Amino acid sequence: MSASRPASVSSDGAEKKADIEHAENAPSLNDQPVAGPSSSKGKDAALEILVDASTPVQISPEQDRRVLRKIDLWLMPIICMVYFLQQLDKSSLSYASVFDIAGETHLVGSQYSWLGSIVYVAQLVWQPVSSYLLVRLPVAKYLFVNVFLWGVVVACMASATNFRGLITARFFLGIFEATVAPCFITITQMWWRRREQTLRLAIWFAANGATGMVGSLLSWGLGHIDGRLKPYQTIFLFGGLLTIVLSPLIWFILPDSPTTARFLNHDEKIVAVERLRANNMGTETKVWKWAQVWEVVVDPKTYLWFAMLFLCALPSGGISAFGPLIIKGFGFNQFQTLLFNIPFSALQVITVISAAWISTRLKLKWPVIFFLTLPPIAGASGLFVLGRGLEYRNKLLGCYYVLSLFIGLQPMLYSWGSQNTAGHTKKVCITGIMFVAQCVGNIVGPLLFTTADAPKYRRGLVADLACWIALAVCVLFTAAYLAFLNKRHANTRIRLGKAAVIVDTSLETTEDAAKHQKETEAQDGKEAVNSRAFDDLTDCQNEDFIYVL
Repeated sequence: MSASRPASVSSDGAEKKADIEHAENAPSLNDQPVAGPSSSKGKDAALEILVDASTPVQISPEQDRRVLRKIDLWLMPIICMVYFLQQLDKSSLSYASVFDIAGETHLVGSQYSWLGSIVYVAQLVWQPVSSYLLVRLPVAKYLFVNVFLWGVVVACMASATNFRGLITARFFLGIFEATVAPCFITITQMWWRRREQTLRLAIWFAANGATGMVGSLLSWGLGHIDGRLKPYQTIFLFGGLLTIVLSPLIWFILPDSPTTARFLNHDEKIVAVERLRANNMGTETKVWKWAQVWEVVVDPKTYLWFAMLFLCALPSGGISAFGPLIIKGFGFNQFQTLLFNIPFSALQVITVISAAWISTRLKLKWPVIFFLTLPPIAGASGLFVLGRGLEYRNKLLGCYYVLSLFIGLQPMLYSWGSQNTAGHTKKVCITGIMFVAQCVGNIVGPLLFTTADAPKYRRGLVADLACWIALAVCVLFTAAYLAFLNKRHANTRIRLGKAAVIVDTSLETTEDAAKHQKETEAQDGKEAVNSRAFDDLTDCQNEDFIYVL
């Protein structure tokens, strides 16, 4: 397979001459300058593959599909596995609550709520360090170390018999899990086009729901074991050991970037990198750029992403920690509670995948996100109004299942924010800030639900309702602001002599993207579209960047 550059002349003889001159003058990988003041230090990693990053490489739809298939087959199983393990280990406390871990470990007051919140306190504390290390260190290797260590922590949590031991273990669990979501957002940005990112992100995020189904069944089975260990200890030990055993797969399979992928040959790496040009987001660079950090501070979008993730995460934190207890309050026993949690998780998987598919077809995010806020508002309202008598428990369970559709919000918001950010340091910072917002929301959320409020949990439900309503309003405002930014970039292109309206091929199918590329190349005298895609520019600096609504 070859990926050749388009010829700049029309006659056969001139074309051959141009190709020869290009081959003679183009620098090879061995001729790249050493990093220094006048070198390419701080440039995108794509420059290791593309000698002339300003000139698009012609790739056929067949080549594109073949490379995409290999990327999906190698990366997605590992990503889904890690996210599944993370959610299983983090949710182990929720499953253990059904088997009265509070009584077994003598928890009082809000101590159980703090066991849910402390994970996110740790992630909040560690997130700035994690974001910096994510830029400086190989992504896959850094991820492996953290996954292995959190497996050790969860396995050791089986030996905890009091609040002090549990909260210490949960704190370190939060430290090591802090890298997972930012790592996966970064990996998604450096491997897939924006059109492809939403569905891929949704697939690995849907592991939350898969964990809920598998975890509930596992806990149901483990809870029936009549041995020396208490049920909550068996759950912790099983989850931790499973993570430890599977973690080496990350080291051996997951590559650090497209330029280092062993499952791609050189030509396939060119295709893998070139197909990302339309994103105008680059792949990665190992230089921390403080100018991009400052842009994060002054960019209004930063605060919009933070607000929306916080408003999404606060209800999620409470429901995740107290979900089984809420179902138990409808009048079901501990084993029925675990089984009734399975449809809740299945609905989450269906919602996440469906929302991603619809938004990809529409090439829009905001309508899907807005409408996803409506079912949880309806479900929480039902739970708030209905009584808790046994005659209501079927209706209550139905409201709880409707409320479960809130899970589709978080991956859509992460996808929306990541696809509207460029510049490697800025991307990592924005992802980190969104993750901090999620942590803050998940810290506050469980504290609004306390065991003393059982079985109605009115305070928590009111807070959740307020958050989902505020999120719906914030989504509409963000969409309007992004439309304004697109108009501003169009005016900048006009001033520079470029076309005001350009097609965002990162949101098009492979065939349509190739068609638009050929049409653009046929326009003589025009500057190549996305010629600065691998210059590590931010979305504000690059006038060719198109914001996804």
